[in-house]
Parts: sequence; structure tokens; C-alpha cells
Amino acid sequence: MVKADCRRRLMEVGTRLFAERGLHGVSVRELSRAAGASISMISYYFGSKEGLYSSVLQEQFACFDQIGDIRQQGASPLAVLEGYLRWTIQRHRSNPYLLRFYTSELTNPTAYFATLVAPPIGNVIKILADVIEEGRQQGQFRPGINAVNAALALAGMINYFFLSTLATESLTNHSPAQDEQLVGQYAAIFTQGIIAAP
Repeated sequence: MVKADCRRRLMEVGTRLFAERGLHGVSVRELSRAAGASISMISYYFGSKEGLYSSVLQEQFACFDQIGDIRQQGASPLAVLEGYLRWTIQRHRSNPYLLRFYTSELTNPTAYFATLVAPPIGNVIKILADVIEEGRQQGQFRPGINAVNAALALAGMINYFFLSTLATESLTNHSPAQDEQLVGQYAAIFTQGIIAAP
């Protein structure tokens, strides 16, 4: 196996196995066997199993940097919130393991939580809160709204849609063809509670 292919394969296998069983539920031997690589390759590329897990987390949470692009588009606060909803939907559609790492690290944090997981999540909430506060100051959102709590509510709504997919597949359509309708519905549900009365 070519070296670059070996590293990529270890990342792919590590992503899948760590998402399924967590850092402590997977052995180095399992990782190397599933990747078709020797145990020494894990040490060579990542230093250890923990180093591989750290690399997987970095790759999983790298997409959170895109929230800055959404914020910089200069759109109205409501348009930015809709952009956040679209981005979150696309993030979950294109990265099926992210939610597992997200919830696992939030509920059972590893040593990497403080440096690799909390900062990107906190940054998203801060940006959303800033946007909501901007909308409040412009009179688009009602006065007295707590921007951080509102940001957490919005993030919770859209992320829970994907977290609950298995439990709700008989209740709602989870098809990607419905994504734009989902954005509209979630934006309406969210904003009806924060838009200032005319």
C-alpha cells in the first residue's frame, strides 16, 4: 500500500470505528487489521491510537470553520440564520459520522474536547448569538431576547432533526429533496418567537 494511501485508509477506518465505539472502544490491533496496515503505521503517521483519534476529530470539526464564511456574506441577520440552517443540513448530509463525534464528545468528553471540539462549537454559537443580537438591535428580533439562548435553541433544533433520524423516519421525510423546505420551516418556527411585532 502506498504511504499516502495507508494514512488515508487509517483515517477512514479510524473515523468509522471511533464513531461507532468511541476512543476507548477500539484497539490499535482492530484499527490496523481493518485498515490492512501494520500497527507500526499508526505510530508512524499518528504517534499512537490517541494521535489518530485527534487527527480524526480535527478532520471532522474542520468544517465548522465555514460558519465564518456564512457570517461574512453581509446578509441580513435572518438570511445569515437561514444560511446557518442550510450549512448545518449540508454538513450532516456530507459527513454522516460528525454527529456521532459531536454527541459523544459533548456527553463523554475525551482529553481532546477542550482543544478540538469545544472551540469550534463555541465559535458557531458565538457567531449565531452575534447575528441574533445584531437583529435585535436593528429591531428585526424582539427586544429582551437572550442571544446565546436563542442561538442554542436554533442549533438544537436543526441538529436534533438529524440526531433523531432513526426514531422519526416514520414521522417525517428526511430526504435531501426536502432540505430547502426544512430550512423554511425551521426558520419560520424559530423566528415567530423572536421577530418583533410590526
